Amino acid sequence: MRRVLYLRAELLPPSETFVAAQAAALRRYRAGFAGLKRVPCLAELPGTVAVLDACGNWTGRAARLAHGWTGSAPAFEAKLAAWQPDLLHAHFATDACAFLPVARRLGLPLVVTLHGYDAGLSDAAHARTALGRIYLRRREELWRAAAAFVCVSEHLRRVAVARGFPEEKLWVHRTGVPVQAWLSPAATQRERAHVLFVGRLVEKKGCAKLLAAMERVEKRHPGARLTVMGDGPLRGALEAQARERLRRCTFAGAAPHAVVRRVMETATVLAVPSVRAANGDCEGLPTVVPEAMERGLPVVAFDGSGAEEAMEDGVNGWLAEAGDEEALAEALLRVLRDPARARQMGEEARRHVERHLNLAVQTERLEAGYDAWIQQGSAGRMERVDPEGSAGLGA
Repeated sequence: MRRVLYLRAELLPPSETFVAAQAAALRRYRAGFAGLKRVPCLAELPGTVAVLDACGNWTGRAARLAHGWTGSAPAFEAKLAAWQPDLLHAHFATDACAFLPVARRLGLPLVVTLHGYDAGLSDAAHARTALGRIYLRRREELWRAAAAFVCVSEHLRRVAVARGFPEEKLWVHRTGVPVQAWLSPAATQRERAHVLFVGRLVEKKGCAKLLAAMERVEKRHPGARLTVMGDGPLRGALEAQARERLRRCTFAGAAPHAVVRRVMETATVLAVPSVRAANGDCEGLPTVVPEAMERGLPVVAFDGSGAEEAMEDGVNGWLAEAGDEEALAEALLRVLRDPARARQMGEEARRHVERHLNLAVQTERLEAGYDAWIQQGSAGRMERVDPEGSAGLGA
């Protein structure tokens, strides 16, 4: 069985369940993980091959610093080589640049999945972080060396092209989510007028705009309430905004994926108000959208964030004009005022994920890409394949 080694600078943030899920869905490849720093994770991560700074002590930090400047960490690199991977798969271009010297010495094809901030963030914003500075220093080398850049949406592909990524190496492949046992609407007692937000509390997630929209919703639908699941640097400011403007809003913090899924099974609608941040940070395709749809939950989202590629406006959710708080409020009210329609939309959402965003099917297509990239080698160029064809990555 061939082996693919997943690379992350931080192994593995709680918000990145999609990385572990993709690895677990592989059928013809064995997955391993390598990271520069271990961070607390909400779920077990099997298959870890090596972590440069596993304990967070001064020796680990020194090793990371030296690796950042020189690209060299012989003992760490030896562990990666000993695992004998056939291909390296980095999530985020920033992380790929951190591992680029190692990838070159191992002589293996390097595939990079772009998720949003890595491709969209301005150079000035990248320059404020150590990892970002490494990215800026090695970015053009990465463009030449990588076998392919996997974009999680067509929206992100356009962002990447605008930022200078080589268009001939960009492939749109929506990761998908696990499709699990279905709970019928009759068996799931959904609460009335319960709006759910799930995501990191950072600018691009748009939670401030959702709070402003919910102020309008509460005035027109007094029973409405909002639950915010997630944490981040803006939490304090957002909680202050909610205390001042809203009557029924709960900040639940970050939670394990299983807990989030249970809340998705009882909420009325998921709000995804993602926007482009001032520093260029943007979404690729918010994973929470297909996750909610898989649980039969309709989605209301801003158009132009990538979410529109996972849903059908008016069929399994509603799209609002990007950044328009009034339009977002109106879309939420359309769902809250018509429970029967909301239930029907939830059923359509589940069917849409089964047909188009099933992780098992999407991962089969990704493995076909792995086969081709290994065959052609890291220095070779893939001939363009019909993305809808069985030989290609698929959408």
